[in-house]
Amino acid sequence: MVESPPETPSSSEYEREPVPRSAWKASWAFVGMYAGEHTAGTEFLIGPMFLLGSVGFGELVVALLLGNALAVFAWRWMVAEVATRDHLTFYFQLERIAGPGFTKWFALVNGLLFCATGGSMITVSATAVGVPLGIDMPGMSDVYATNLPFIILVITLGTVMTVVASRGYDAVSRFSDLAAPPLVLGFCLCGISSLLQLKVYSYSGFLEEWATATTFIQQKETGAEPMSFLKVLLFGFCCNAAAHLGMSDLSIFRYAQQPSAGWASAAGMFLGHYVAWISAAIMLVNQIKQREDCIPVPGVMAYESIGSLGVVAVLVAGWTTANPNIYRAGLAFDSMWPGRYSTQFLTLVAGGTATFAGLFPILAYRVLTFTGLFGTTVAPIGGIIFADCFLAHRIDVQRFPAEARQCAVNHNVLYAWLLCAVPAIYLIVVCGWFAAYFPLPCWLLTMLLYLSLEYMQLDAMLGTRGGSKQDMDHESGLELEREPLNQEVAVSSAAKSP
Repeated sequence: MVESPPETPSSSEYEREPVPRSAWKASWAFVGMYAGEHTAGTEFLIGPMFLLGSVGFGELVVALLLGNALAVFAWRWMVAEVATRDHLTFYFQLERIAGPGFTKWFALVNGLLFCATGGSMITVSATAVGVPLGIDMPGMSDVYATNLPFIILVITLGTVMTVVASRGYDAVSRFSDLAAPPLVLGFCLCGISSLLQLKVYSYSGFLEEWATATTFIQQKETGAEPMSFLKVLLFGFCCNAAAHLGMSDLSIFRYAQQPSAGWASAAGMFLGHYVAWISAAIMLVNQIKQREDCIPVPGVMAYESIGSLGVVAVLVAGWTTANPNIYRAGLAFDSMWPGRYSTQFLTLVAGGTATFAGLFPILAYRVLTFTGLFGTTVAPIGGIIFADCFLAHRIDVQRFPAEARQCAVNHNVLYAWLLCAVPAIYLIVVCGWFAAYFPLPCWLLTMLLYLSLEYMQLDAMLGTRGGSKQDMDHESGLELEREPLNQEVAVSSAAKSP
């Protein structure tokens, strides 16, 4: 038996209590954040990767449409549904299921992954600011930055972004709301300008330019991953698997009034990913025609498309994505030491870590693999949270079992996660399998394995006691939570005293 974590005073971020009704936000309040976050600086790298992988333009358009639509459905029908039932952060929700011991270690892994994501955004923003300053940019094969002016630029930008993120959810959201409209416009202008520079005036003419660029790339040793229709579709869906399948965005949608707020993710998937990826791919087609150079450097491509406005677009795109990722990392670190340090301080720590990660451009240039690896690591935990919320009561399995049993580590969660995530990560890192193949199967298998282990443990406990399920509930004073957690009661109500 372990003692529950001490009660901590409420804070403006509601890390260990349900978000009160007074702080709930309407669905439209999330549109700007998703449009801003997912119109990211790395879109200037992801779009070109499809071209470098020799994907046909028609295949790209259809595959991305389907993949991004599936991602929106996942946010709406899974993340937003869970978030508006309990209004808890991802980490406190996980703590009640998996135990504080497991959550601490998982939060460390998750927080570092968010820092790495934020760091890649800082790198991309630095490539934009470095253009007018004449700073040499890192290449696709550079693991870490060696150019001192570029290092100073990364540290400066990372510091500014961290300060904004440390001011909390409202500051992050307001910045995204302001930046989203001009940001989306900037990406569209980049694509349109590149089309005009290509001097094509028909769809068939554009397809010829696309094919010429593809042929040029195939003659070069770029090291890019070959892509197919299925790979593009799965990447469109799993690019943010950590956020939707992995349920990390519970920490965002816990402020929502209704599950319909999940539709706000469409602003990021279609205005951001869909439009931005296609625009960025067209920019690379133009760069290949004009300079016979197939190395995508975001700041340079945007500057050659629309000049100084392109530089600003890349800078802000990286900023609006780094901010929420640093904020999420701060919440992750906060869950490791609840009540010991302020969330603002831990967000500053997260920002410093992200800034350090920004000195490794390999994270940005290997974005296809990194995002899939991130999703594969986190998605299984999202499957467990989904199962706890929607499926556990159907087979008489206790909701929030770690809290009910007062255990530091729920081994059923640990085993289910490791048995699915570790083999998948091995296949990605060691065997080189395409990373986006794994988040969805890992999500499903972990969920089923977790429910099976919980049910077997329940069966074993009943067999040992020789009683019924109702007898066990009566003796322990624990009741199954068959209805959603009431948003207005204390989160500790699930564990009653004997």
